Amino acid sequence: MIINDIKVGKIDLPLIKTYRKARRIIDTPEEIVIKVVSDTGEIGIGSAAATASITGDIECSIINAIKYIKPQLIGKDIDNLEGLMKIIDNSIVNNSSAKAALDMAIYDLFGKKYGIALYKLFGGYKTNLITDLTIYYGTVEEMVTKSLEAVMQGYTHLKIKVSSDIEASLERIIAIKKAVRKGIKIRIDANQSWRPKEAVKTIRKLEDMGLDIEFVEQPVKAWDLEGLKYVTDNVETNILADESVFGPPQAFKIIKDRSADLINIKLMKCGGFHNAIKICNMAETMGIKCMMGCMLESKIGITAAASLAVAKVNMTKADLDTMILFKEDSIVGGAIVDGNQITVVDEPGLGIKEIKAWQETF
Repeated sequence: MIINDIKVGKIDLPLIKTYRKARRIIDTPEEIVIKVVSDTGEIGIGSAAATASITGDIECSIINAIKYIKPQLIGKDIDNLEGLMKIIDNSIVNNSSAKAALDMAIYDLFGKKYGIALYKLFGGYKTNLITDLTIYYGTVEEMVTKSLEAVMQGYTHLKIKVSSDIEASLERIIAIKKAVRKGIKIRIDANQSWRPKEAVKTIRKLEDMGLDIEFVEQPVKAWDLEGLKYVTDNVETNILADESVFGPPQAFKIIKDRSADLINIKLMKCGGFHNAIKICNMAETMGIKCMMGCMLESKIGITAAASLAVAKVNMTKADLDTMILFKEDSIVGGAIVDGNQITVVDEPGLGIKEIKAWQETF
């Protein structure tokens, strides 16, 4: 099976609620969706979400990176996965979201050629997972209400977004913990908001109050690996590295230095399945568990992330809740999302059959 063409398009993802982020108001984000077309007519699907504040990728850069890499993939045999991944990784620096879309689509095509679901190709450990639900930063009342609503809907794991205002953050965490019933797992995402010493002080306060926080995600700046290790070494609560880990090199350093207890893998950060598997395997070798995360992605990206997450025994946690943010699901096929349960389907590749309202850009 030979790659004949790579088509690039977009889909609109209308949100149920408008979000304000970094001076931008977001109500209908667009996702880049590609189709890798083979000489047999079979098509592999991949997608990329623009996340300028995390990966540095914006829509036009993703499209142009794919356009730049495309000629190097045309005419190549889909069976040569290693060769194709080497081309993608080495053809351009950074641009991890564009690489992830290509990687995803090629693996989808490979699965379709051999009639195997990707979750089975990657290991087939199980078929479903439990995702948490993110509670975005707001007033105490808003966050408590959202948390209680989530629990009523069956969510057992809540990820609480906090801010650089330590006292306000503590107030929200305590209020939520008191409001929800016992057994609900609380995760905290500091989004790089704290300095190392204040992170340690804050987390120790939570520990002294017996709040039983499951983990704290990225408490310090992404570049501050020494600060991350300082926090990890000086608290009992598990620390999850997110923005500090993009590809295998960053993961290797964090794993080697024991700078975090857990690693959050996102396909958009690391450039797709190929590198995500490398990170997962390194972490497992050294006894470090992984969480599968996502950006603001449609069911294409969620299906891809879930396919890897359920396949690997070392993927013990998941943060794949973005599907609840969209007004409608424009993807036919793929993973089945039912509240906090995500189940992969036993269909070749990603199992995606149709993409409604896909508009080709070039």
